[in-house]
Amino acid sequence: MNLSEKLLLYFLPAIGASLTFLDIVFLFKKALRGEFVEHYQWLFVCSRFTVWVLSCIKESSIVLFDIMFGLSINIITVKRKSSKSSLMEDPLLSSDVDLEEGCDRDSGSNQSYLDLVTFKSIASVMNHGVIKQLDFDDLLRLPADMDPSCCHDTLLRSWQSQCSNDCSNPSLLMAICHAYGWPYFRLGLLKVLNDCVGFVGPLLLNKLIRFLDQGSGHVDGYVLAVSLGLTSIFKSLLDTQYTFHLTKLRLKLRSGIMTVIYQQCLHINLAERSKFTEGEIQTFMSIDVDRTINSCNTFHDMWSLPFQIGVALYLLYTQVEFAFVSGIAITISLIPVNKWISKLIANASEKMMKQKDERIRRTVELLTYIRTLKMYGWELLFSGWLMETRSAEVMHLSTRKYLDAWCVFFWATTPALFSLFTFGLFTLMGNQLDAAMVFTCLALFNTLISPLNSFPWVINGLIDVFISTRRLSRFLSSCDWKSKLEEMDDASSKLLVNAQSEFCSEEMAVVFHNACCAWSIGDNEERNFILNNGTLGVPKGSFTAVIGEVGSGKSSFLNSILGEMRLVHGSIQSSGSIAYVPQVPWILSGTIRDNILFGKNYDPRRYSDTLWACALDVDISLMDGGDMAYIGEKGINLSGGQRARLALARAIYHGSDIIMLDDVLSAVDAQVARWILFNAILGPLMKQHTRVLCTHNVQAISSADRIIVMDKGRVKWMGSSTDLPVSSYSGFSPLNELDMSIHVQGQESGVGTYSEDKSEAILEKSIVCASEGAKKIIEDEVRKDGRVELIVYKNYAAFLGWFVTIVICVSAILMQASRNGNDLWLSYWVDTTTGKHQKEYSTSFYLVILCIFCVVNSALTLARAFSFAFGGLRAAVKVHNTLLNKLINAPVQFFDQTPSGRILNRLSSDLYTIDDSLPFILNILLANFVGLLGIAVVLSFVQILFLLLLLPFWYIYSKLQFFYRSTSRELRRLDSVSRSPIYASFTETLDGSSTIRAFNSKDYFLERFMKHVTLYQKTSYSELTASLWLSLRLQLLAAFIISFVAVMAVVGSNGNLPISFGTPGLVGLALSYAAPVVSLLSSFLTSFTETEKEMVSVERALEYMNIPEEEQLHGHQSLSPNWPYKGQIEFRNVTLRYMPSLPPALRDITFSIKGGMQVGIIGRTGAGKSSILNAIFRLTPICTGRIIVDGINIGDVPARDLRAHFAVVPQSPFLFEGSLRENLDPFHVNDDSKIWKALERCHVKEEVEAIGGLDIHVKESGMSFSVGQRQLLCLARALLKSSKVLCLDECTANVDTQTASILQDTISTECRGTTVITIAHRISTVLNMDNIMVLDRGTLVEQGNPQALLQNDCSVFSSFAKASTM
Repeated sequence: MNLSEKLLLYFLPAIGASLTFLDIVFLFKKALRGEFVEHYQWLFVCSRFTVWVLSCIKESSIVLFDIMFGLSINIITVKRKSSKSSLMEDPLLSSDVDLEEGCDRDSGSNQSYLDLVTFKSIASVMNHGVIKQLDFDDLLRLPADMDPSCCHDTLLRSWQSQCSNDCSNPSLLMAICHAYGWPYFRLGLLKVLNDCVGFVGPLLLNKLIRFLDQGSGHVDGYVLAVSLGLTSIFKSLLDTQYTFHLTKLRLKLRSGIMTVIYQQCLHINLAERSKFTEGEIQTFMSIDVDRTINSCNTFHDMWSLPFQIGVALYLLYTQVEFAFVSGIAITISLIPVNKWISKLIANASEKMMKQKDERIRRTVELLTYIRTLKMYGWELLFSGWLMETRSAEVMHLSTRKYLDAWCVFFWATTPALFSLFTFGLFTLMGNQLDAAMVFTCLALFNTLISPLNSFPWVINGLIDVFISTRRLSRFLSSCDWKSKLEEMDDASSKLLVNAQSEFCSEEMAVVFHNACCAWSIGDNEERNFILNNGTLGVPKGSFTAVIGEVGSGKSSFLNSILGEMRLVHGSIQSSGSIAYVPQVPWILSGTIRDNILFGKNYDPRRYSDTLWACALDVDISLMDGGDMAYIGEKGINLSGGQRARLALARAIYHGSDIIMLDDVLSAVDAQVARWILFNAILGPLMKQHTRVLCTHNVQAISSADRIIVMDKGRVKWMGSSTDLPVSSYSGFSPLNELDMSIHVQGQESGVGTYSEDKSEAILEKSIVCASEGAKKIIEDEVRKDGRVELIVYKNYAAFLGWFVTIVICVSAILMQASRNGNDLWLSYWVDTTTGKHQKEYSTSFYLVILCIFCVVNSALTLARAFSFAFGGLRAAVKVHNTLLNKLINAPVQFFDQTPSGRILNRLSSDLYTIDDSLPFILNILLANFVGLLGIAVVLSFVQILFLLLLLPFWYIYSKLQFFYRSTSRELRRLDSVSRSPIYASFTETLDGSSTIRAFNSKDYFLERFMKHVTLYQKTSYSELTASLWLSLRLQLLAAFIISFVAVMAVVGSNGNLPISFGTPGLVGLALSYAAPVVSLLSSFLTSFTETEKEMVSVERALEYMNIPEEEQLHGHQSLSPNWPYKGQIEFRNVTLRYMPSLPPALRDITFSIKGGMQVGIIGRTGAGKSSILNAIFRLTPICTGRIIVDGINIGDVPARDLRAHFAVVPQSPFLFEGSLRENLDPFHVNDDSKIWKALERCHVKEEVEAIGGLDIHVKESGMSFSVGQRQLLCLARALLKSSKVLCLDECTANVDTQTASILQDTISTECRGTTVITIAHRISTVLNMDNIMVLDRGTLVEQGNPQALLQNDCSVFSSFAKASTM
């Protein structure tokens, strides 16, 4: 037996017995002495009252028991029915028992129905939340039907059914109705009951006030008073159960839509996906999902609100007859106004969403290429473009916010206008106002406030739902590429039979028959055919080299086999499993082992052989943590060559039938390229597999069984390497007179002994050490604990503007004061026209004063609404601008260590909260707070005993909210932390979807994504249960207040208390004010908690506003426009490391480069070549030493100014979405003739002219061009800059040998007098340079003239040259 039960059974009867005993003593004393005992009458009445209270508690306990018994019977009935139905059909009051996995602390047979109704399951989580920081393990376990896999299957089945029924225009909204319509309908029945019970309160209030006026028998008054409290309790139970099951449905829908969108991203091919921008797809997941799940509330509200309004109006008619028509006239006159406003809001929302898509696309572009943008010194330019997009978005947001403010004004002033016109007309019709009628009407007006205020938001929500579901339907209905290919296969089966004379399909791994493919969707123009009328076969087990000049269609050839392109006509067939390594390797965030296994089981022998074949063993041995070293997003802590070899290792380990490699050898140096060719591609691990390699490497071409020469999307020639005519591919001839044939045989015999014993020993050691755990380059997301600090609120107030904040608060307080004044004036009117205190005032006098209150209230409401809209917009603009400025000034290391999904979460979801949700919930909080303040003041004025209740009530309330808030804060932070991996995983998958499809790892990634969603779902479920736990207890507390005020009024009406409770008007006012306390208290704490949760978004934004700036971003040394004058570069004892925990990338390097000299930097992959450029461009601050350029220490120069004076072609070519002219010359400093000349010098003029000139629109990431073409365009951009220092980071790696040679000649002639630093893997690229530097593990091991070093057989450079046939 718990404490409350003991109190009820023992303590209260003991008090009654004591008072009775006291009565007996007083009576006995009077009988003996015959004297009157002072205050005896008062004590006697108190005694009677206490005995009555005890009997009431007994009676109410019996009534409550009956109610609970009835509920229990319903629960048992529903549960029995639900056990026979499917998981989709949720019972109204489910116990969430997981039959398969047994019981847990939150769901199971160990819980009574009372525990389920009172949400006792969350108590254990809340107990943890008070004493410690919550973790995911502390959360409630999900019920089986809320598991994301179950939700995904339910929604997917409905969507597929919808697609099969309405192929042309399937609707996600209809699919949702099909999946969750029946449980949603059942919840509607519960809502009908809930809404009906809501009107019992005003009716009981009417009866009670009439009783108090008439002063009839005692028992009736007490019954009415207690019934008022019991009705509130019953409504509380219905409210919380409805909210619980509705929100559960929302969570199911959210996880279902999220997983279905993710699955679509895994299945939709690149050609089909090009119809949607990256930003648009990101918005689907971050914003459209939230808007769609809001339909759960919106659709029930669409019928419920008119129903509530209708019933309230009918009850008004019973009170004031036809006088309520004037109130209705006001309401109806506002309907067309609100309809017009809603239409404008819908237009503004649609335009805002388009701008939001564009902003998120630009944000993703900025975050993805931030390193390159900093090298170019373009981050301010890009942030400027992003700010322009944001300005357009804010313009539409402001339209929406100000229109919302008008909506709030119209609907918030309606009750005041309603009372003025209704009572005014009623009295003018010659009727007399009385307390019962006035305050019943006021209670009904209060009932009207919520549905009237909510209606515009519901209409806006409905508009958002239709917009978002239409957008999602369009994305989800994008045709499935597999089904397309199957159709093509069926249609072309006859063609294949005819083709078998040439290509026997049993002997062929890949067969093309008259295939015509394009990237563009729905565009059949000849020039868009990337692969045109190709007919060929790739034999099983063969090694095929695909060659051709830049932009000839080599990568498209591989993508067409993968099904990533649109097959216009013909057929493409492949047999067996496929592995694929793209030209830009896709690296997963995770350990090296995770990247190689890619969901497959671990086989130590094969794994070891794979690492050895890819020359990764030595690299892994040098890493902290071995093969369990953590790789950051997009492989940021790996060199370009390491990324390529890691992707190759993944393909080899999977052992697929067909292995397609897109130019993997260009990213590594000559020695490693030769090792990979002979030990991996031609080695025992891949010998029996079909290999297709796009390459410019001459050794690979000469080793191939078959060669396919591509030219402008067509197969120009096909055959063996011995038959390849020079005219077909000019790159196949030696480009340097140096003959390497004498070394080839020796190299081949020596290749197999590449430090074999040493590397195997190192490998064993690294794999043994791996168990020590993954060393993370990326830290887990930090989350704060405890309450949201006051400084966060202060910062948000500063963003709003202190003056605006004060205006909002003052207008809200005065608005409430005018509202309370309006009600007090009505009570005065009633008291002075009826009863004992009649005064001779005209009706017009009362109406004029009432009218003044109404006008003042309307003006203050308008001021509050517009000041809130203005302040909210101001804060949204300031937060975004400050956050963006801080991010673009952050060092590159911050982006290396922070996944872009985490940053994007701040700039999408958190910013959406600050834009939209936070001002909305703050507005509600302020309205609730001043509403409660007004009620407390009026009740204290009318019923002085209410002050006695305030202190214990406030104590209980503060304890409850402290217990709850400490947990709710933690849950909201966990919610934010669990959301970031969803976006990070989603962004990562979008980048690597073609690789995932090629490896057929869609199920593995979907399962991985579902684990992230499960955590998110668990957090939300625990959050929901905690909020309803509190809501129920608060509503029960409020029910007690109502009962107290009502009982005191009944006791006071009999004159049995020494304190007068005033006139009937004031008593009626007190009772009508006590009724909304139930909803207001709950709403206040909910809005307060929600505000605190939403403030977490501001807290998270502020966290990124405190990131450090780049070192010397605003240096003291200014530069002249013509600097550098000579281009002389000097390194003095330079040491550089990327993180304190990592080994140095450059170790005490010293060298000097004279002005105008062309220098080549070579070295094994990971030797520190790119780190030289990072040091020159100050992307990473050097630890020790100095770098001098033309006599100036670059450490003293502002970083952006420095970078703007150097020209660079980065390792990963960068083109952004926009016109080609903007890409080449974003600052518009060159005329067209100069741009065309630069394109001609880089040999891409013809290609640019062919596709439409400088005004053509370049797609995201430069997808309009091949990787080789992108590198050439980046080179043209660098030549346009005319700097005295030009840095080339492997800029010819992805172009054919002949083009590379021509470009080297171009650089030699066009860049005379310019210091050129070239990082190269091809020895032929650097042979004619003035100087060569050879790096190894961050140290300079050799420097000198390349020709001189070549003659020295002992030199390191000579050994590099021997490994390459150039």
